[in-house]
Amino acid sequence: MQTPNVLIVEDEVVTRTTLKSLFEAEGYNVFEAEHGEQMHDIFENNTINLVIMDINLPGKNGLLLAREVRGRKNVGLIFLTGRDNDVDRILGLEIGADDYLTKPFNPRELTIRARNLLARTTNSSEDDDLPSRVNFNGWILDGDSRSLISPSSKEFRLPRSEFRALHLFLNNPGKILTREQLIMEMTGRELRPNDRTVDVTIRRIRKHFESEINADDLIVTIHGEGYRFCGTVDS
Repeated sequence: MQTPNVLIVEDEVVTRTTLKSLFEAEGYNVFEAEHGEQMHDIFENNTINLVIMDINLPGKNGLLLAREVRGRKNVGLIFLTGRDNDVDRILGLEIGADDYLTKPFNPRELTIRARNLLARTTNSSEDDDLPSRVNFNGWILDGDSRSLISPSSKEFRLPRSEFRALHLFLNNPGKILTREQLIMEMTGRELRPNDRTVDVTIRRIRKHFESEINADDLIVTIHGEGYRFCGTVDS
């Protein structure tokens, strides 16, 4: 596997320099951007595997830039920010961030999360156990474009966390999947106390289905245990 390319989008010089040294010590190629314009310039000229982004940035903030990053396939996104309230955390995950850490941060925790996420973004065989197109209840999950396609042909490009969660559901129809199983599949890390990443992701998946199906009947909440996919996967 080629050495992954990590892009740090951070306007604070000391933090950016610290992150650059940290990831270079881990053996990654590191690019730096102070704002969104620089970020896009780097994307145009390089293949980026992982973005570490602050929310408070000059010009477009990180939440707006995250929507643009999500339009690129196989790019992991971790927010690393001083904004530690639940609203920002949930909004960041809803926009499609794969993970969210707050400052001050533990360098070891950040590099472990980054490594686990990169293992999924750079491993082209991660979804070999699922056909490239899976039909269920009139919908299609397209693994090549990482899209969910409705019966009326409306297409939703899925963040990796949503795609991986739905992938797991389709591989295990009728089975109860715990939050621990889902978070490991989505991010490669263990579930933390009061961690709402799984619940936010399921809510976003359900929202895609709302216009044409009762999503609560398709992905059922099993209180105290997890979630169960109750749809029908075509053979």
